[in-house]
Amino acid sequence: MTPRAIWLHLRMPFSIYLLPVCLFAMTLPPGINNWGRAVWVLLIIHVLVYPAANTFNSYYDKDEGSVNGLESPPPVDRTLFWVSMGLEALSLLAAVFINTQFVVFILVYGAFMKCYSHTGIRIKKRPIASWLLISTFQGGFVFLMTYMIMHDVSFWELFVMSKSIGLWLGTLISALNILALYPVTQVYQHAEDASRGDLTISRLMGVRGTFINAWLCLLASGICFLLFYEGTWPFLLMVALLIPGVVYLAVLTYKVWQNPRAADYRAAMWMTRLTGWGMNIFFLIMLAYRG
Repeated sequence: MTPRAIWLHLRMPFSIYLLPVCLFAMTLPPGINNWGRAVWVLLIIHVLVYPAANTFNSYYDKDEGSVNGLESPPPVDRTLFWVSMGLEALSLLAAVFINTQFVVFILVYGAFMKCYSHTGIRIKKRPIASWLLISTFQGGFVFLMTYMIMHDVSFWELFVMSKSIGLWLGTLISALNILALYPVTQVYQHAEDASRGDLTISRLMGVRGTFINAWLCLLASGICFLLFYEGTWPFLLMVALLIPGVVYLAVLTYKVWQNPRAADYRAAMWMTRLTGWGMNIFFLIMLAYRG
């Protein structure tokens, strides 16, 4: 494989749209007291951990059509497997400089993503299990992981904090957002997934059902955000920043209702970009305000 092909399979730019989960966790009280650690944690997760999972997935899927964050995947060979292993090893080494708990988190996340993609287990072909587990790990798990690492919170301390409504609302919100958007990233892969025998959650729901699910989960997320911010100005600011994404989703839903083929790669990615950047800008503003 060429260096350019490997770079494309890292799907590094797509990590930006997963960034809101970590940023959200960092906005929780008591805020960031070590910006160096915050940047290091974000780099490890988004430059090493996520690309390691992406390349592992690409190696086992060997997609020929558009995939999440990559419109025209180059052919893959065994090189990509070793790139994935190397990135994971680097992430573990880098995590040692934070704490042991971060190393454990990365091992757990990496093990799940391997079970998700590997042909021997392949959770991906189990629609409901993959949907719930991806949303749990990329959403709630990463949210709690970021919070615990930033504040050196142990599992016991997390249990003691079980009455912290904000922490658990944030965890639920992070999972709900992935529950909404994860099936949308599969909506243009139905033919290729069917050819491999993978009944993804989007194939199970159908094209229209995928968009109904997105609206229901985003509505639930919005209600949780309203409770989280108690209807104060941060909630209104978030709504304002998400208007472009919501309007685009509404237009796309209308088009899909008329013609399911409208749910193609570029349409899904535009929705991801608009919602992802809206959330990133919002949480960066909140970090600056509370920092």
